[in-house]
Parts: sequence; C-alpha cells; structure tokens
Amino acid sequence: MQHDKCKNSAFKLSLIAAAVIGLPLSFVSSSAFSQTDSTAIADDDLEKIQVVGSRRVGRTVNDSPVPIDIIDASSIQATGLTETNMILNSLLPSFNFPQPSVTDGTDHVRPAQLRGLAPDHTLVLINGKRRHTSALVNLNGSVGRGSSAVDLNAIPANAIKRIEVLRDGAAAQYGSDAIAGVINIVLKDASEGGEVSATYGANVTTMDGVPDLKGVSIDDNGDLAFETGSDRELTDGQTLTLRGNIGFEWGDDGFVNVSAEYRDRGEANRADFDSREFYDRDENGDLDPRELTVNRYNHVYGNGEVEDFALFVNAGKAVSDSTEFYATAGASKRNSLGGGFYRLPKDDRNILSIYPDGFLPYIKTDIADMSVLTGLKGYGDVWNYDISITHGQNALEYSVVNSLNTSLGADSPTSFDAGELKYEMTVVNADASRLVDTGIFYSDMNFAMGAEYRHEGYEIVAGEESSYIQGDYGLGGAVREDEDDDLGAAGSQVFPGFTPESAGKNTRHNYSLYVDLEADVLENWNVAVAGRFEDYSDFGSTFNWKMSHRVTLTEEFALRASVSTGFRAPSLQQQYFTSIATVFGSDGEPVETGTFAPSSDVALALGSPGLDAEESNNYSAGFTYSPNADFNLTVDFYRIDIDDRIVLSNNLSGDAIEELLAGTGATSARFFLNAIDSRTQGVDIVSTYTLRTQEYGAFNFNAGINFNDNEVTDIIDAPAILAEAGVDQSNLFDDVELRRFETSSPDNKINLGVTWSYDRYTTTLRTTRYGEVEDPSSIEARNEIVPAEWITDLDLRVALIDGLSLSVGANNLFDVYPEATRNLVDEVTTFSTIFPYSGFSPFGFTGRYVYGKVTYTF
Repeated sequence: MQHDKCKNSAFKLSLIAAAVIGLPLSFVSSSAFSQTDSTAIADDDLEKIQVVGSRRVGRTVNDSPVPIDIIDASSIQATGLTETNMILNSLLPSFNFPQPSVTDGTDHVRPAQLRGLAPDHTLVLINGKRRHTSALVNLNGSVGRGSSAVDLNAIPANAIKRIEVLRDGAAAQYGSDAIAGVINIVLKDASEGGEVSATYGANVTTMDGVPDLKGVSIDDNGDLAFETGSDRELTDGQTLTLRGNIGFEWGDDGFVNVSAEYRDRGEANRADFDSREFYDRDENGDLDPRELTVNRYNHVYGNGEVEDFALFVNAGKAVSDSTEFYATAGASKRNSLGGGFYRLPKDDRNILSIYPDGFLPYIKTDIADMSVLTGLKGYGDVWNYDISITHGQNALEYSVVNSLNTSLGADSPTSFDAGELKYEMTVVNADASRLVDTGIFYSDMNFAMGAEYRHEGYEIVAGEESSYIQGDYGLGGAVREDEDDDLGAAGSQVFPGFTPESAGKNTRHNYSLYVDLEADVLENWNVAVAGRFEDYSDFGSTFNWKMSHRVTLTEEFALRASVSTGFRAPSLQQQYFTSIATVFGSDGEPVETGTFAPSSDVALALGSPGLDAEESNNYSAGFTYSPNADFNLTVDFYRIDIDDRIVLSNNLSGDAIEELLAGTGATSARFFLNAIDSRTQGVDIVSTYTLRTQEYGAFNFNAGINFNDNEVTDIIDAPAILAEAGVDQSNLFDDVELRRFETSSPDNKINLGVTWSYDRYTTTLRTTRYGEVEDPSSIEARNEIVPAEWITDLDLRVALIDGLSLSVGANNLFDVYPEATRNLVDEVTTFSTIFPYSGFSPFGFTGRYVYGKVTYTF
C-alpha cells in the first residue's frame, strides 16, 4: 500500500538550496550567531585520530569519505545539562530526544533518535566496541514505541573525551543496528591530572498558557467553579550534580583514568489542576464539601525524581614495544520515580478505607547497569591486531508504591514488587589489518578482516503474587454478595506485576566475519569496500556490503558518496517480552490481555509469522569545502530505505478474535511483527568558522542544519487468519502509529552557536530551532501539531585562580514552552488540560533551567 503524504516538497527543496547557498555567507556576516556544534574540533590532536567509520590507522575527520561529527569535552562541559542524551540533543541537528511523561518504564529510560529513525537503528560503541542495550522495551505512546535502545544516560558525561557520530549506514562494518548511524563514545585516557566539579540548578519558570489555580467555589447551578490567575510560576527540578575525574600513571607506559558522577534531581511537575469531581454527590445531588479543599494538583507530568551514581574506569598499558593491554569497566545505579494517572476517591479502582481522597500510584524503578571490556592491541611490522572481550548487562527492577490491588480488598498492600527485566550481552572480537602493496593503486591498500561472536540473554522475572493476582473482592474492594458481581481490578494499580506465565529466560548467539578494503585508487580518489556475513541462531544469516568514495578535486574541495546495505536483527526484547494483565469485561468475567511474544500460542493463534531481520539500503552523497584551517563546510544528502520494519501491532479484539484465541486464555492481544517499509531522506549541512582577533580574543562559530523526511511506503496485509476475522491493515497498524513514524520527530532542526574566549572569560551561546512535530490521535479533533520553536542556551565561565573556575548559565534562557494543548486541539478533554504540553515536544516542556557550577582542574 502506497501512502501519500501531504507535504510541500518544492518548498522543502527551496529551503535546502537556500541553506546550501546561504550558510557560508552567514559566517562572513557580522550578524552570525551560533552554537558549540557537534563538529567543533577543539585542538589539532583531534585531526590526527583514527575515527569511527574507517579501519585504516591514521584516518581523520577531514579526509573521511562519510560524514562524521566530533563532540569534544569542552562542548560537553559548556552546558548545564546533566544527561548525555540531552547534551547530544542540544548539539546534534540530526538527533532527537523528547522527554515523555506518564509512559511507564519509558519515563525512566527515555529513547532517542538519529535521523528520525527508531532508537534501535543506531549502534552505540564504547571505545569502538559494541555497547549493550537496555532491558526495557518501549511500549507506550511515545517516540520509539516498540524499540529497545542503549541507555546513554548510564554513561557519565565527565568520563567522555569525545563523541564520534557517524551519520551513515555501517552494518557491513559493525553489524546489526547501524542503519541510521553509529555513535562512538571515546573515554578519557589521561594518565595525570583531573577535575572535580559541583553543579546546582533548578527550573525557574512560568508555564506558558497554563493559569494558576486561585480558588474553587460552587456556582449558582451547584457545579464546581474555578478561579484562575496569571500563568503559573514555579521553581522546581532542583538538581545537584557532583563529578570527579582523575588520571593515574600505570608504571612508565600506562594509564588508569577514573570518572565518577552523582546526581540528585528533584521533581519538575508541569501538570495542570484536575477539574473533575472527586467525590460522590449526596442524596440531594449536592457536591461534597471536600471538593473545595482537596488538592487538585494531583498528577505528576514532567521529570520525576531521580538519584543516580555512575563510575567508569578506563585503563591501558604497554606490555611490550608493540603490544598494548586495555580495559574499561563501568557501573551505574539509577533510582527513579514516575507517576501514573490519579485514581479519584469514587473510582471503582480505589478502596476508600485505604485512600479516602484517592491516590496517585507511582512506578519506582531501580536500574543497574554494568559493563567490562578488556583486550590486546598489537602493532607489528606487517599486521596490526585487536583482540577483545566485552560483557554488559542491564537490569530494570519495577516497584509500585502508593498503590493497591483492588481485588484484594481493604487488606491490600500499598506497595509491590512488580518484577524485573534483565538483558546481558557478551562479545568476543578479533580484528586484524595490514597495508598491501598491490602495485596497481596510487597508495598501499589497507586490508582489514575480523571475526566476532556475540551471546545475548533476556529474562523476565515475575513479581510478587499480590502484584498480579486476581482476588475475590469486587469493585472498590467491596465484598461480593453474589458470584455474578463484578470483580475488582486485578494486580497493582498503574503497573500490574509480571506473571509467572510471562516470566522466562531466553538466549541466542551469532557469529560474523567481515573484510574491509581501502585504498587511494588514484592520487585524488579514495575507495573503500566492506562486506560482512552474520549468522544468528534464531533467524538465520545475512550478508551486507558497503562502498564509499572520496574524490579530492582541489586542496579545498572534495566530493564523497557511499552506498550500502544494512540490517537490524530483531531484539530479544521484541521476540520474548510478555506482559499479561487480567482485566474484566462487562459481564465480570476475567480475561487475559497484553503484549505477547510473536512465537507464543496467543500470537500464533492470530497468525503471527514470527520475526525476521529488517533490511536497508543506504545512499549518501555530498561535498566538503575547507579553504583554510579556520573554515569548514560539509553538505551531505542521504536516503535510507528499510524493508520489513518491526512494529508493535494494535490491540486486537472482538468476537472473531476471541474465537481465534479460544483455549489460549486471552481475548485481546498485541504482538511484534515485520509490518512496514519506510523511506527516510534528507540533508545535513554542517559548518565551522574560527575568528581570531588580537584585541577581543577568539570566536568559534558553528552551525548545523538537518532536513529530514520519513515516509511509510508500504504496510503488510493482515495475516490470513486475521483477515478472515475481519482485521485489515487499519486494524493491524493504524493511522496513529503510521503518523508516529512519519511526523513525530522534527522534519528540520537548526543548531547555531558561538564560543567567545577572551582572557579569563569564556562565553558559549547556542540557539536551536526545533521543527514542527505531530502528536497523533485516533480522533482528528484531538490531533496536535506542535509548532517549531527556538531554544537558546547561555553559559558564562570565568577562571578565578589557577585551576579554579566558576560558571553560570541557563538552558532555555527565554523560558520557551510548546504551545499549550488546549490551544492545539479542537476537542479539549480533561486530560488535555491536566497534561498541558505534548510529550512529543523535541525540547521537552519543563521550561528555563538556571545553574551554577564550580570546577577545579588539577
């Protein structure tokens, strides 16, 4: 099925053309203002590094045949942002990190996107080695629904030396997931010195378009009346961040570098007041007097409380003149709290004897992350080699607090152990490379080859019995007087625990072999070719290839292009996640519904074909222009076609579905399947300019622009069994999910910035324009179009004495919010006012954040 999009392509192309022509001129103009961009290279050393995207020793950013961004430590430090994902969002034009709320586990491990693709389409490396993913699979209505991705926030920002972002398909080089690109985090490796810092900040903000509640009264009709004032002013989200980094010598030829980070973030709540009636009216139809005094700010919408600690150690030592031992270890622990929907006192899910004024249940997560990497590198007269082993694991333990299990009556617990998700990965890797004199090319050919073995495990641990059990009490926890009386809701409110039927452990393994060739075929023409074979124990084998070219036309100007195939193996989370909750229909009979593994009896009864790998074709072409050491411009066009993308189906129900599920214990279900094809295309424009003056210091200007278009090009027909039951494409994968793929990330983003260094002072000014996004709804009147906005950050740093500096600044300096939901939809509901801003906002919705930071470097 072809899907036609209502977009003005000619207008978009004119914007691209204008940007390509006008960007260099912007740096000539004195009015140019910009940000510390992702490609800012702080010193000459970064020009000499081997970067991700090439296996040739000595390859640099400037001569790369594919687009690569470098974010250095100074760019990371020049911000009050405390999360690695948020830092990337402010610096990378092709990166999207919305901050959804009231989305269960996604509140605690928020997904990010590169080029508008799924979070699991980006491969993350640490020091060039594959990083394990989170155990969480995102199930609710947020960006990245149905995906599991790497939790970048588990990596402390002060441990990072630089971040390399390869904006090109690289599955043939690095394996599964590298469809949108690769993020390589390089850890600090200094053998001496260090840095300690303390940052404290808070949101000091006024909620745009959301009035403060001044009072509650009863009007002449006997209904509630609310007196509101001006926009609500808040100071919250107080955050303390303590960081330390120190390097040690390891003998005469080694290093040990240690980084630690502690963060304590308070709640930043942007919920509006609840205008509903909380209590039953009396026999005369009059309101309960408590309606005038009850707390109506009863939801939490925004950032919940978080306390986390992370420790990373990076080490290396020469064991001979030509061999180096290296090791990296990291551990982090995060405790966070996220709210659900408030249960009114009169709600059938409440028990008045426990919560007479209702309750807000919370999901509490304890996230533990651990990784170990060790290996040997050798540099011989002929061969270079790298042998390593990596192990990583992530565990997410769910607790539910301030809640109850209605079906257990007045004796119900109010806190529950709801179970745990665990993921682990072990990778054994061997790489070797050498230069070969072919006699036919201008340069020696770099010949690289390698092998990799990967083992993965995924486990669901059941919660305690009271978190999922169906008790004998009725609605509101009442004693049932008759067997026909409805039963109360089963399981812990807000998040029923994982049942024993959902629990289980599954594993798989795969091995891969690759060859990578690169040479200057002619003096000005570089060609690289790579091929990779992978075989998985659960779905079979795949072969992928890549070819890239770089033609240097002059010393200042070069053309580059690449074409590749790619793949993404279905994650174990997608293959085996199962969450079954007991709900009751109008007849009071219990039914099982939830998310089922594609190979489960429930999914098979619905015609599930099981999961296969996603396949992609990537194309890119562009140019680089660098007339001198102070100015650089790159423009790259790209197109990514993905077939058989894995998505989560809609909830499938109805009489015919119930007949198909007879004997499975379920009457409503959803599962993962390869359901859609997509096309992503756009352009990245990145430029840097350095202006040095004798009287006023140095100015580093940076700019990045991304135009991106996502389109679902095909949706599979419903499996035959479902088709016979009356399910078609729109039931299997509806328009809301389609638009979530196409329009829920910005179709354009502009990052501009300038860093001014003068004497003891450094000032960084960034401003980012986030393009329009859509928050889709199945009801047209509730569909939200979130307009584009500019967000400006400012950081001022002064060196007080040798080694000691003070910084003050503000993120979102002008306190910009997305437009309030009540102004964006035609049909205003209770919850479109209680939750006044869209969770799809690409810059969040917590407002201005001001901070101060003290840093001591030694």
